Amino acid sequence: MPVTSADISNAAARIKGYVHETPAMRSDSFGLPLQFKFEHTQVTGSFKARGAFNSILTADVPTAGIVAASGGNHGAAVAHAATALGHDAHIFVPEFAGPAKIDVIRQTGANLHIVKGAYSDAAAAATAHKNETGALDIHPYDAPATIAGQGTCFKEWEDQGLDADTVIIAIGGGGLISGALTWLNGRNIIGVETETTNSMHAALTNGSETDIEVSGLCANALGAKRIGSLPFGIAKANDLSTVLVTDDAVAHAQKLIWQNLRQLVEPAGAAGVAAILSGVYMPSKNEKVAVLLCGANPAPIPI
Repeated sequence: MPVTSADISNAAARIKGYVHETPAMRSDSFGLPLQFKFEHTQVTGSFKARGAFNSILTADVPTAGIVAASGGNHGAAVAHAATALGHDAHIFVPEFAGPAKIDVIRQTGANLHIVKGAYSDAAAAATAHKNETGALDIHPYDAPATIAGQGTCFKEWEDQGLDADTVIIAIGGGGLISGALTWLNGRNIIGVETETTNSMHAALTNGSETDIEVSGLCANALGAKRIGSLPFGIAKANDLSTVLVTDDAVAHAQKLIWQNLRQLVEPAGAAGVAAILSGVYMPSKNEKVAVLLCGANPAPIPI
């Protein structure tokens, strides 16, 4: 096993004091009883802080510091964690990361590099920096320490009274849902992707990790061109079920989350609610369902 529940318990103890305990609540405002965890209220606005702190705290950081490539949220989390722990950090993001996420990175004081092109171009620039300087690369999803860190979200949620039969979670590169599958073993986990950010769905359909073309509303958060090999293995071993939603469904859910819960999330953070509202996931009678709201660095949206 690349990651165990013990790894997650150890990560939770390790990062305590560096991350928030995010709120959990219940609401019937979407037409059925749902349990929520407001992980979008986490440090830097996403669950990514958990994996970033766990990765750095378990590593031997070289004098060259830390480097990361990101669509935005991972970069913000690594920048914050590195700075908080006294390390130099260089964060490479593509232009489409968006002003909110870029501003969060800039505010940490880390060295921000905005790269022309797609995430793959930012990743190539980060790799070049690593090779030149010897900096430690913190991977956004395909690393045991990252997955264990993200898994602490679900340990915390259970400690807060989670009693759902089904937990609905958005998928990007797969680190978050891998943590969920590891900790919430035995519960029904549903992964949500959009039709144009569907690397896990493509891999499960084809039987192996598959490169996809990334576009659309959630590209800067769920837009991994290829699912991580560790997350893919964990997903296969646990017979993960995935559903796909449209960008329109995500935008609609994003607005209703604000209207019903007064929570402002980015599009990726609304994907789980979109799965229910659009009917691509239809809970059975008396099924207890929980949804993770995972990111809060949106571009301005009309409400």
